Amino acid sequence: MRGWKPGILGKNPETVPNAWFRQAFRLLGRMRAVTVIGAGLAGPEAAWQVAAAGVAVRLYEMRPRRRTPAHQSDQFAELVCSNSLGSSLADRASGVLQAELEQLGSKLLELARACAVPAGQALAVDRTAFAAAVTQAVAGHPLIEVRREEVTTLPSEGVCVLASGPLTSEALAGAVARLAGTSNLSFFDAIAPVVSADSLDFTELYAASRYGHGEADYWNVPLDPERYRWLVAELLAAEKRAPAAFESADPRAARFFERCLPVEVLAARGAEALRFGPLRPVGLRDPRTGRRPYAVLQLRPENRARTLYNLVGFQTNLRHGEQERILRALPGFAAAEFVRLGSMHRNTFLRAPALLNATLEWRGRPGLFVAGQLTGMEGYLGNIGSGLLAGRNALRRALGAEPETLPRTTLLGALAAHVAEAPAATFQPMKAEFGLLPPLPDHAARARRNAVRAAHSASSLAEHLRLHPLPGAYAAV
Repeated sequence: MRGWKPGILGKNPETVPNAWFRQAFRLLGRMRAVTVIGAGLAGPEAAWQVAAAGVAVRLYEMRPRRRTPAHQSDQFAELVCSNSLGSSLADRASGVLQAELEQLGSKLLELARACAVPAGQALAVDRTAFAAAVTQAVAGHPLIEVRREEVTTLPSEGVCVLASGPLTSEALAGAVARLAGTSNLSFFDAIAPVVSADSLDFTELYAASRYGHGEADYWNVPLDPERYRWLVAELLAAEKRAPAAFESADPRAARFFERCLPVEVLAARGAEALRFGPLRPVGLRDPRTGRRPYAVLQLRPENRARTLYNLVGFQTNLRHGEQERILRALPGFAAAEFVRLGSMHRNTFLRAPALLNATLEWRGRPGLFVAGQLTGMEGYLGNIGSGLLAGRNALRRALGAEPETLPRTTLLGALAAHVAEAPAATFQPMKAEFGLLPPLPDHAARARRNAVRAAHSASSLAEHLRLHPLPGAYAAV
């Protein structure tokens, strides 16, 4: 095989004028069939990307034979939470990601726009119409074979996209755990808020590591007795999110939540509980005063570029508005921009940095790609984007080409890099946010930074696509 170039007859066998050749091309595509497991958002996008380039797909979905506690139908791409895919504004992270998905040829974004309902400057869909449209388009593609059955094992060879989602069945989760190692598969997440570094006032914080060990990698939020007692009172009084019935019924839930107590639950166990837990000040002397604060909230880098910081040990089930209100009253947080707010819920996901490359391919198992929430990519658009990237790379593997790594100046590329390279020991799911992108020069005007990021995303992705065209099944030379 000498390489691939665009075929003159196009990538879709249905565009070939001669019926005999159309059938021959369909058979050629089936010889290289790619397996896709799961028909949420990521799976159908991955399947479409592969089939649209002329390679056959076997798409497995266990519903309706085996149902999940969250889904109401057997349709593909059923949105079980909000019907909004986020803002479409060009200077918002979700708007930039939508633009990237459009550049990359996302089928689900196209269908979402066709099923849009009035939602101001956001892209929201009629969820019933959207699920029906995705199901009809994907199941109706001549190169996609839909199999309504549960998959309980992972293929040991060939090309496969695993996109079984946060409610992966017990049998399949067991197979994934055997490949990943049980310590690299989680069934619940305990997410602490993450804040954008450029929104913090560092003059009110101080840098230090506990007892001065190593580098001063943490920023510390000092709390005096009055501020600490206020924080405890607010945590106890704030409105909280109740777990879903199926989350509470899971026998693993009690053990997990006892190991990773929400800060509001810990606060309820005693007025000083947080001071002897995640907000303990021991070994964190403030160099400005020479004294140890009454309590300290630590901020740990969330990424290598240190554009994002995690609130250490501050996992919470408070309503998002309550989290923002309380945290913005802390020193240095008055203008805080949160790229992720805390949550704790049922969510099967991998410790991706220990297992996946930025191509979303499993290290040590060429041809096995992971997409959707299993990767730790959060949000509807992130799930669609992960399916698109995994599908494009599954196609490349099926045709003997190397997978692609998207530019890190794109949100999808930055998010894929994050799930592959974030600190594995503390990894938690993340959605696409500007804080994942490389830092801009200091001279970039703050008011225009998001517009600059959007422009960088569009230009770098256009150049990437020019230099790395997607191969088609009928373009071999």
